Amino acid sequence: MKFSQEQMERYSRHIILNEVGVKGQIKLLESKVLIIGTGGLGAPAAMYLAAAGVGTIGLVDADTVELSNLQRQIIHSTKDVGKPKVISGKETINDMNPDVKVMTYHEWVSSANITDIIKDQDYDFIIDGTDNFPAKFLINDACVLLHKPFSHAGIIRFSGQTMTYVPGQGPCYRCVFLNPPAPDLVPSCKEAGVLGVMGGIMGTIQASEAIKYLLGIGDLLTGRLLVFEALDMEFRTVKLASRTNCVVCGENPTLKDLIDYEQRACEL
Repeated sequence: MKFSQEQMERYSRHIILNEVGVKGQIKLLESKVLIIGTGGLGAPAAMYLAAAGVGTIGLVDADTVELSNLQRQIIHSTKDVGKPKVISGKETINDMNPDVKVMTYHEWVSSANITDIIKDQDYDFIIDGTDNFPAKFLINDACVLLHKPFSHAGIIRFSGQTMTYVPGQGPCYRCVFLNPPAPDLVPSCKEAGVLGVMGGIMGTIQASEAIKYLLGIGDLLTGRLLVFEALDMEFRTVKLASRTNCVVCGENPTLKDLIDYEQRACEL
């Protein structure tokens, strides 16, 4: 693959990094990342992956842009209110970097479609930008069963957390959190609120993890949960261990079919 002069200039700050170089940038351009949720987390993740030159980006979301989204979902703007989020996101990415092919899936993920979506482009890495526990467990289980790496993140109020799963290299999301909490035990994001920048902080960390994985550089958040508290401006890392009896990634897994847990509406 030969770079045009425009591409050499666009990616010049990557190319001069020893850990990236021309070969690494070509690898990014040949890579495919699926982002499930085009909201507070998925929006900044998508934009930075597009700017980095990840060649194929998939956007999954059934929602439309609302005015209340614009406080944090920076891939959308006022003119996009009422437009499907995946279309708004695609337009923003296309304006940013014409090298990137954007695949759109205007639907919610479920046990019926998530496998087909992940297999559609044979995505190399998955980003969980969803806003509810049932979807997060579904993404985890699908990725484990399909042997796909993914980045989890969640935000609420002034707090955020993120971890990365790589097959065979550490615990999955279910190892840590076991099962979704009952819907009535967790306040919705509309009730609890969220500081707008939290999505940007955690979403860009997710993009960093994706890029590092694709390039095979650095240490990923496997076996570690990174927790951020904005009010204290503190990061802390919690070590995580795999469960040998995990129902999906353990030594004798019993979960073979994907589960659609009851959801409570909540928007990041």
